[in-house]
Amino acid sequence: MEAMFERCAGLDVHQETVVACVLFGPLDKKPKTSIETFSTITTGLLALSDWLATLQVSDIVMESTGVYWKPIWNILEGSFHLVLANARHVKNVPGRKTDVKDAEWLAKLLRCGLIESNFVPPEDIRDLRDLTRYRKKLIHHRTSEQNRIHKILQDANIKLTSVLSDIFGVSGRRILEAILNGEKIETDGLRKMVDWRTKASITDMANAMNGRIRRHHRDMLRYHWEHMS
Repeated sequence: MEAMFERCAGLDVHQETVVACVLFGPLDKKPKTSIETFSTITTGLLALSDWLATLQVSDIVMESTGVYWKPIWNILEGSFHLVLANARHVKNVPGRKTDVKDAEWLAKLLRCGLIESNFVPPEDIRDLRDLTRYRKKLIHHRTSEQNRIHKILQDANIKLTSVLSDIFGVSGRRILEAILNGEKIETDGLRKMVDWRTKASITDMANAMNGRIRRHHRDMLRYHWEHMS
């Protein structure tokens, strides 16, 4: 295979250590090899960066192993051309595997230009992705808790969903909080809770709330309400 990079490195990444293999030398000759193991704490990664810079490495490849590649990428980004490889695409041949062999195998593939890099967005986009993913999960959890509240109300034969389009709107939240607090909701009190824009009549709402709620229902509602809030 024709070599394309004079000085490149392969990193075999683990939770606590990273094994680095550097291949360097003329493209038309067998490269020399230098292998070192570093800690993945920040001081160890800075030492890795200095060592790679000393050997004048230009290109580095590592596998996208869980989240362990991220701190290494953050330290080396900007100083080297980084390649993030799909583990399935760079799988080594069967046999006795070691960290050193894996790092050397990655370096050999990179030296010959045989690794296609996964797309890694800039740092600000990565941060934005983290925020949007977390927001999506929060919305999903909130929706799940709302669905559980729906089921408990049905179990207690409280038909708020039949008279209110959104039981988590202004009127619905006031009524739910009163139920959670164990208040006896009468017509006059219900009239104060309901927003003037609500289309359902007070009579229909009072009939819908004439259920069989037990302490167990209130406890379960409170758990989901607090988790949702």
